[in-house]
Amino acid sequence: VQLQASGGGLVQAGGSLRLSCAVSGSIFTFNAMVWYRQAPGKQRGLVASITSDGSTNYADSVKGRFTISRDSAKNMVYLQMNSLKPEDTAVYYCAAHGALHNYWGQGTQVTVSS
Repeated sequence: VQLQASGGGLVQAGGSLRLSCAVSGSIFTFNAMVWYRQAPGKQRGLVASITSDGSTNYADSVKGRFTISRDSAKNMVYLQMNSLKPEDTAVYYCAAHGALHNYWGQGTQVTVSS
């Protein structure tokens, strides 16, 4: 299984970005598709997840600003990020949570300037 994240970049505070994650297999193979992020000097943490039945979950810090979605026909997962803040600056990773194993893509850098 391969995951390819893209869409990161430099944006001003208040701006928006949409991250994309291309999955080499069917996303319904997995229990959940998840976006994580890791800021310099901090541990990687969950940002948003979407389960195979469509249930979503968000970190408190991004609720109301970020939206996770998927396109099952394209095996794509997205993270729409609005009202970005400098504290959202991090490397963002997409992951596929399987029954026995998790798969990770490479990160994509998001930098929010103040």
